[in-house]
Amino acid sequence: AADINMCKAAIISTQKRHPKMFRLHLAVAPTKSAERYEWFLEKATEIGVHEITPILCDHSERKILKMERLQKVVQSAMKQSLRTYLPKINNPVSYTEFIAQDHKELLFIAHCEDEEKLDLKRCVAADKDVTILIGPEGDFSHKEIKEAYKKGFLPISLGEARLRTETAAIVACTAVALINR
Repeated sequence: AADINMCKAAIISTQKRHPKMFRLHLAVAPTKSAERYEWFLEKATEIGVHEITPILCDHSERKILKMERLQKVVQSAMKQSLRTYLPKINNPVSYTEFIAQDHKELLFIAHCEDEEKLDLKRCVAADKDVTILIGPEGDFSHKEIKEAYKKGFLPISLGEARLRTETAAIVACTAVALINR
């Protein structure tokens, strides 16, 4: 007798898709609202992020994330947008731990302090790996900004308006994706 819970499938054709020549890593502080962070993950996956690391900063209000839930959000967005590669979501790490890692890519930090900043669109080149730090509500602390500079991160502007954490992350993701189209 046939089992109604069984299904047979056959692969009738395959198509090899080559990954893009660049990698975008967004290190984004968790937002107070879990829904806003999930929204960011969904949209960044659709646009084309490769890796995401939640970073716990001096001003972070949320320190605990439901990683299983975030993984499901990314998987769903990947399927919906017909992407062939699943972005990697790392476990949350402290800001200090993250910037202490050995980074070989182009490094940027988006913050709100009033100083000279580079325009992200003019700093990113096609086919270059990029890591961008996006801070929490309340921004990075002055100490964190100085630490980033010592590690080679450059300050970037994402436009005139002051953006929410998740919006800043999407603007940064979109800028890099468009340059690499």
